[in-house]
Amino acid sequence: MASIIEEFPRPIVRSFLSDHVRQFRVGGRKTLFLLLLLFAIPAYDCSAQTPPPPVDEHAFERVPPTVVKRLATRFSLGAFAGRFEETPLGAVRKAVGEGTIQHQGDAGGSIYWLCYRRAQHRLWVVSHGEMGGPDHRVTEIVEELTEKDTETSTDCAVIPEKFAPLVFDGKLHLGMSRQEVVTALGPPSKSEAAQMVYSHHGKLADGFEETAWLILRFREEKLVSMRGLKTTTN
Repeated sequence: MASIIEEFPRPIVRSFLSDHVRQFRVGGRKTLFLLLLLFAIPAYDCSAQTPPPPVDEHAFERVPPTVVKRLATRFSLGAFAGRFEETPLGAVRKAVGEGTIQHQGDAGGSIYWLCYRRAQHRLWVVSHGEMGGPDHRVTEIVEELTEKDTETSTDCAVIPEKFAPLVFDGKLHLGMSRQEVVTALGPPSKSEAAQMVYSHHGKLADGFEETAWLILRFREEKLVSMRGLKTTTN
C-alpha cells in the first residue's frame, strides 16, 4: 500500500482517505486503521516541533481483537492522572507547565500534539481530528527510549522529572521485560521478535463501541517504545 500511496500527491491521498472514512462510516477497527494510515502520511506543512512518529500500518494487519479487558483507558505522568478520550491536551499542558500544542492537517485529517523530552525519552501526547473533539481530547500517547541522548528531539520541550514515568492503565511503562508485560497484560494479540500488539474491541453500556490498541517494541527484551490508542464509535 505504501508504494501505491507514494505515486500520488500526498494532499490528495490524505483528502481521499478522510472523505472515505466520513462517507462510508466504517466500523470501529476499520475507522481507526484508516485514520492511523492517514496520519502516518507526512504533510508538507509540518510545524516547527517534531510530529509523532508515523504508525507502522503493518502492525495492524491480521491482528484480531483478542484482549477482553479494556485497554488504554487511563494514563499517568508521575502524579498527574488522565484518561484517554477525556483529558484535553490543554489540561496536560497546564499540569506540566511546558510545551506548545502543535497542529497539522485539516478537518478530519488534522492532528494536534504535545511533544516532550527528557534524557533519552521522547514523548508525544496526541489528539486526532474529529475523534479528539473541539477540546482536543487525548486519543493517543507515544513514548520512546532512544539509544543515545543525541537522538532525542531537541525541538521538543523538556518535561520536568516529576512527571515521570509515563504509565498506561496503572501497569505498563518503559523498561519492563517482555515477560513482565505478559504477566501484567496477558498474552498479546500478535507477537513478533521485536514487537507485540494488544488489540481490544468491545461494546459499552451506552450502545457505543470502543477500539483500543497497545503497540509495544522491545530491544534486548526490554520495552523501549509503547503506543496507546483508543477510539469510541457508535
